[in-house]
Amino acid sequence: MKQINDTHGAAPGPAMAEIAATDEETALPVREPLAARYAIAPADHTTREPGEPGVRLRCFLNLRQAPGS
Repeated sequence: MKQINDTHGAAPGPAMAEIAATDEETALPVREPLAARYAIAPADHTTREPGEPGVRLRCFLNLRQAPGS
């Protein structure tokens, strides 16, 4: 798996969350709490890196915009 680096911004804005899981059935439910809290562009499928275990799911978040607005 690729290294994950923490980054802190001075103000809320756009962000990307990448979820790593063993399978799609585990990864997809993780987006629901993100969608409930942030305005997101929901990911509808996972990706698999050849030769790497598990799957990845990317969600793009707008931390400035409340969901439903």
